[in-house]
Amino acid sequence: MSNENLVPLENSGVIAFEEYGDANGVPVIFCHGWPSSRTMARLTDEAARDLGIRIISPDRPGISGSSLQPDRKLIDWPRVVERLADHLALGEFRVLAVSGGAPYAYATARAMPERVRAIAIVSGAIPIVDLPGREGLLPLYRWMLVLYRTRPQLLRKLFYLARPILSLRLPVRLRPLLLKLLMLRACDEDSLRDSIAFEAIFESQRRAWRGSTEGVMADAQIYAQPWGFRIEEVQVPVRLWHGNEDRAFSVRLAKEIAERLPNCKARYIDGAGHYSLPIRHMREILEELISL
Repeated sequence: MSNENLVPLENSGVIAFEEYGDANGVPVIFCHGWPSSRTMARLTDEAARDLGIRIISPDRPGISGSSLQPDRKLIDWPRVVERLADHLALGEFRVLAVSGGAPYAYATARAMPERVRAIAIVSGAIPIVDLPGREGLLPLYRWMLVLYRTRPQLLRKLFYLARPILSLRLPVRLRPLLLKLLMLRACDEDSLRDSIAFEAIFESQRRAWRGSTEGVMADAQIYAQPWGFRIEEVQVPVRLWHGNEDRAFSVRLAKEIAERLPNCKARYIDGAGHYSLPIRHMREILEELISL
C-alpha cells in the first residue's frame, strides 16, 4: 500500500504523507532521515505488510509535499504529529525513526506520552550541540557545522549550488559508481545494491532536494540547534538500534544516549552500518516495536 494524502494545518499549510504496509494494521508513524522525505518508508513496506503494521510517513515542513514553516523548532513537531494522528483518528500509536528522524521521535514521545506507546530509533542522530567535541560524527556533518557557525551565507550558497545535481535521477547503470564515490562501509554498499533499498534511500533524498532548497536547509538547521528539552525527559519505552560500523554517528555516541534514556533497551549490531542496519534488520525492528 502506498498513497499520497494531505493534512491541513492551522497556519493554512499542509503536511503530505504516504502510507505503507497493512492499511488495517497497528499504526506506526515513520520519521524520515535527512536529507530525505516520506518515501524513505518504502524500507518498511514488505515487513510491515507481513507483520500487520500500518506505516504512516509524513514529509516534514518544507520537505517535498509539505508546506514550509519559517523559523520552526524541533519542539513544534509534536503539534504536527497530533494533527496527523487526529486526522487519521488514531488513539495510541508507535513511532519509528531512522537516522535524522530520531530527534523528531524523541520530541513526539516526550510531548505525547499518553498516545505514544513506544519508539524505535535506528541509526539515530544525537543532540549535536550537547557534544563537547565533534569526534564520532561523519566528516561531512563536522564540515557543515563549522560553516553553519562561521560562514552561514557560504553554506547557504553551497546548498543552492548542490540542488540541481542532487535533484537529478541517477541512471541505473551509474548507481554502482555512485556507491563507490561515496566511500561507504562495505556492509552499507552491499545493502544499497538492492534496487528497492537504493530507491528508498536515494529517491527520497532526490524528492527532498527537488521540493525546496529552503526546506532542506531548514531541516538541517534543526540538528545544529538545541532541541529544547533534555533527552532524559523521554519516559516512554525506547528501542535503540545502532550498527557498530556506523560512520554517521559512532556507536560510542549512541551508547551515551542510551545511558541517558530512562526506559531504553539498546541493540548494537555487529557488521551493520548506517544504511545496512535499517535495510537488513527492518523486520526485527518492527516486530519488537509492536510488541511493546
